Amino acid sequence: MNKISIIGSGSVGSTIAYTLTVCGLASEIVLIDINNEKALGEALDIRQGLPFCNPCSIYAGSYADIAGSNIVIITSGLARKPGQTRLELSQSNVNVLKSIMPEVTKYASEAVFLIVSNPVDILTYAFCKYSGIPQNRVIGSGTILDTARLRSRLSEYFSISQNNVHAYVLGEHGDSSFIPWSLANISNIPIAECHSSFINKEDVMPSLDYAEIEDYVRKSGGRVIERKGATFYAVSISVCHICRCILSGIDTTMTVSTMLNGEYGLEDICLSALSVVGHNGIRSKVILPLNDAEIKALHHSADTLRNIIKSIDLK
Repeated sequence: MNKISIIGSGSVGSTIAYTLTVCGLASEIVLIDINNEKALGEALDIRQGLPFCNPCSIYAGSYADIAGSNIVIITSGLARKPGQTRLELSQSNVNVLKSIMPEVTKYASEAVFLIVSNPVDILTYAFCKYSGIPQNRVIGSGTILDTARLRSRLSEYFSISQNNVHAYVLGEHGDSSFIPWSLANISNIPIAECHSSFINKEDVMPSLDYAEIEDYVRKSGGRVIERKGATFYAVSISVCHICRCILSGIDTTMTVSTMLNGEYGLEDICLSALSVVGHNGIRSKVILPLNDAEIKALHHSADTLRNIIKSIDLK
């Protein structure tokens, strides 16, 4: 029996609940929202489609109902508005998290906590510092979505399955993120060599524009928000991938936000590097062979986040 509780039933929280149900990942899903009527409506809407899915109990509840959860997903907070950066949300959503933290840790202290609300790195840091939950059981969704966007863009460019694309976005889930191109490859062929390796005489492949791809990845979320008002499908699929890896116990590498404790010369900051995620949360960190420029970019991202942390009240 897998039980997942979702705090917040807005666009992201309710879409995660729907995706979890369709994928058959949980036998029990609890939706909690300050607007209980919204949570009741979302749960009812999904529940009425259950005859065509794996058996699942999905309902709106109170914090007491999250007891026994394997995973608690936190999506509560204000949504990012058009033109607004994730970091501009910091203080308001930190305040929301501070009101949630005592309740979720009271009733589900043994769960793995998955932070999805933005700015995800700041909120993951606050949860790690003040929740009392061991760091290995606190995971921010981090740049897993950015990494998916990167793999999607590269797969389109090379007209090849995303499963053959191996590349990461590291650092902040935001404007200071970066791509360690020295590690990017397609089927073990370094990305810089793919032009000469993927030979098709009928197609003329333009040069890979690294700056354009980085810009695409960084601005994708903002472009979706400008066009439809919010992002929730891709992030929900990404979160469900994390849940699948936790529940299956098959340790999997992914770029999620975690507390660093000396890795890459960084500590006391949460951002995305590569971690192994399994049944108990973070099993270990994977130290990537970054070059000097990439380590510098990772430190820049950490400094960006530290400057925000200094400017807000976390306690």
